[in-house]
Amino acid sequence: MADERQLRGSPTTAPPEGLTPALARNIEAIMQRRRENKRAASGQERAAAAISRFAGSMLFVYLHLGLYSGWIIANLEWIPGIRPWDPSLVILAMEASVEAIFLSTFVLINQNRMAAEDDIRADLDLQVSLLNEHETTRLISMVEAIARKLEVATEADAEVDELKKVVAPEAVLDRIEAEGRD
Repeated sequence: MADERQLRGSPTTAPPEGLTPALARNIEAIMQRRRENKRAASGQERAAAAISRFAGSMLFVYLHLGLYSGWIIANLEWIPGIRPWDPSLVILAMEASVEAIFLSTFVLINQNRMAAEDDIRADLDLQVSLLNEHETTRLISMVEAIARKLEVATEADAEVDELKKVVAPEAVLDRIEAEGRD
């Protein structure tokens, strides 16, 4: 893992190619937050995540393929010398059902945690977008004032009044919700 100085660069060292110092700092801040969130997770959340990761792996598939195939083959009396313990495969079906219940619960726990993280990221995205909208609106007003002072006419003069209007996020959300109900 690259340390922060490598990502950011220094006055005498440039950051890695393609990364500006600001971008490198942002990447490091995001990675630091992810590490903090990982450390802050409860033992139960970490266990559910680990089980979900394992259940979503090919190793899990191979183990189950081997186990279930062996169980079925042994109980169909295809292996000489092994007496069937579940000839109707009812025990296997019950075990698979119970396992599915627990695995789906672990996956749901993990998805709930991930959804909460997504909500936080969405809130951050919204805040950044609103800040950007505010700054852009202010810049448009400033550029318009400069153009007026210098008596410079532009093709965008007709749109400037509309672009200078502050966007109310509540109004946008209300409109989206109203359109969604139709």
